[in-house]
Amino acid sequence: MKQIHVDTIIEAVRNICQGANFDLGDDVQRALEESLQIEESSTGKMIIEQILENAEIASKQRVPMCQDTGVAVFFVELGQEAQVVGGDFAEAINEGVRQGYREGYLRKSMVNDPLFDRKNTEDNTPAIIHTRIVPGDRLKITVAPKGAGSENMSAIRMMKPADGLEGAKDFVVECVERSGGNPCPPVIVGVGIGGTFEKCAEIAKRALLRELGKHSADSRFVSLERELKEKINDLGIGPMGLGGRVTALAVHIESFPCHIGSLPVAVNIQCHAARHKSVVL
Repeated sequence: MKQIHVDTIIEAVRNICQGANFDLGDDVQRALEESLQIEESSTGKMIIEQILENAEIASKQRVPMCQDTGVAVFFVELGQEAQVVGGDFAEAINEGVRQGYREGYLRKSMVNDPLFDRKNTEDNTPAIIHTRIVPGDRLKITVAPKGAGSENMSAIRMMKPADGLEGAKDFVVECVERSGGNPCPPVIVGVGIGGTFEKCAEIAKRALLRELGKHSADSRFVSLERELKEKINDLGIGPMGLGGRVTALAVHIESFPCHIGSLPVAVNIQCHAARHKSVVL
């Protein structure tokens, strides 16, 4: 059985926490450059150009592309033939976050209690960790720092099956329209359909990890993703909410089977930074 020491995990997490905040993904870079060709607003074009310039400066100077360096959200795929040794796996993730955020001068945004004293934990922990056990002996760790501006605009609705396709479409567009400029558009819209209350929210967030330009493997959802993107861009919210053609760079939908009496739909909105970085150990 392959063994992976927690020290290796700590180092890897430290590095990807910084990389996710410093380096805009190539897919997002391409999508922003392509959006310049279709943006009709001169203000919108200027904003997209500034976003691209900001990303270049962040990468070259190794500074965060956004001051809100987010909650450290992790998606882990742990091979069932791999063994974590030398300590606690979750604590290794958190120690990597501590080191990465401290050494990278990334803002610490986590408070220890959500309702009462709300004291900053001062190291951006605890991380949010979603773990799947998968075949093989690899450990894949993906960090997706999530800022409050976009996360606060996300929503879930437990719909009736009778609400159907049109109800789901209306809800997605409604969420983006309601959010306006708050999530720093142009955005990526992750949509989860099915499962249960918590499952559809998780797959909506996982949908944001998909490479921009790649559609769902289900042809029915491909056409729905394209339709929703067009409807959202017809809203006229535009870059940073100041009007224009490009409100969304992409709409990504993931689905899961659900109860006969239920139709859960979740919308998780991501800002233009779309930060995520992976490592395989």
